[in-house]
Amino acid sequence: MRAAQPRSRQQTLSQRRRLIGSSCKLFFSNDPVKIVKAKGQYMYDEDGRQYLDCINNVAHVGHCHPDIVKAAHEQNQLLNTNSRYLHDNLVDYAERLSKTLPEKLCIFYFLNSGSEANDLALRLARQYTKHEDVIVLDHSANCFLSAYHGHLTSLIDISPYKFRNLEGQKEWVHVAPVPDTYRGLYREDHKDSVTAYADEVKNIIEHAHKRGRKIAAFFVESLPSVGGQIIPPAGYFQKVAQHVHKAGGVFIADEIQVGFGRVGKHFWAFQLQGEDFIPDIVTMGKPIGNGHPLACVATTKEIAEAFAATGVEYFNTFGGNPVSCAIGLAVLDVIEKEHLQAHATEGLWLIHWSGLDQGPSRKDPSPSRSRVSDNKT
Repeated sequence: MRAAQPRSRQQTLSQRRRLIGSSCKLFFSNDPVKIVKAKGQYMYDEDGRQYLDCINNVAHVGHCHPDIVKAAHEQNQLLNTNSRYLHDNLVDYAERLSKTLPEKLCIFYFLNSGSEANDLALRLARQYTKHEDVIVLDHSANCFLSAYHGHLTSLIDISPYKFRNLEGQKEWVHVAPVPDTYRGLYREDHKDSVTAYADEVKNIIEHAHKRGRKIAAFFVESLPSVGGQIIPPAGYFQKVAQHVHKAGGVFIADEIQVGFGRVGKHFWAFQLQGEDFIPDIVTMGKPIGNGHPLACVATTKEIAEAFAATGVEYFNTFGGNPVSCAIGLAVLDVIEKEHLQAHATEGLWLIHWSGLDQGPSRKDPSPSRSRVSDNKT
C-alpha cells in the first residue's frame, strides 16, 4: 500500500469541502482541528499538539486501548463475515450483555449504529402492539433541549431536535414535557412533580384515544442527553410505564449515549429509577464498540416472538460480525478489569451530574434559570 503524502490542515479542509456534503458538520467549524492520532484520553493534531478529549462520545475505555486493538487485530486475522454462520463471539457477547440487564431482557439483535438500533426498536414495538403512535420528550423551556434518537427517516420523525426544522410533527408523534424539576413545568417546589409529569403522558394517551389513535411506545433516553442531561425524578418512569402499558404500548429506553456504566452507580441509566423499573426494549450503541460500528437491541421473548411471527427474516449484513463482537467483549473486559464504572463515581465536582455522563446541569441559588448556552454543536 502506497503511503499517503502528508497534507496540511488547509489542504485536507479544501478537499473535504469539495467532496463531502456540507450538511456533514465538523466540530469547531470556524477553526477545525485536524486530528491524526489519539491515545487514552488525549488526541493529537498534525503538529503534535495534545488535546484533552472531553467531547468524544464513543471512546468509552480510551482511544486505541491496547486490549481493544489486540482483540480487533486477532479476530481480523481469523475471520470476519456475516452472522449467518455459527460463531462463538456472537453468542458469547449476547451472554455477557444479558448479565448486565434484568432477566426478562434476554433476546438480542446486533446492528452497526444507534440509529439502526432505534429504528429496529420502533419496528419491534409496532409489530408487538399493532399500534403506530409514539410519545417522545421535548423541553418546553428551551428549544435546544429536545429529544434526538437518530438520523434515519423514522427517527427524525420522533426527534423534536430535528423535525422542528424540517416537516414538523407528524400526526402519529406526541410530545410530552421533559421531567425537569429545575427549569421545567413542575419544579422542586411542586407537591408531586413526578405524578404531574407522568400525568402529562397520561393526558396525551387519552387525547390520542379520542382521535382514534393508539400508542405503540413511549420512546425516551433514560437520561435525556441532547434533551438537556436531565435526570428524571425517581418514580417517573414507573408511573409512565403504567400509563403506557395500560394503553397497550411498550416502554423503550434509549441507552445509546448514556448507558454502559456512564452514570457510575449503575450500568444502565434506566436503573437510576430503581430496581423495580424494567423497560420493554433497550437500545445501545456508541460506546459499546469504543469507536467501532456496533449497536444492539435487547428485548423480551414475547416481543421477539411477535416480531418473528411475521415470517419476515431480520438480517443485518455486518451486525454481530465476529470482529464487532470480539471488540464488544473486549470493551466489557476493560470496564471490569479497570473498574471504570466505579471510577466514574469518584472525583471532585463543582457541578451536578451523574457519573461521567457529559453535560453538567448548573444548580446554584441564583434566581436565574436561563439556559447555560445557546450554542449547538
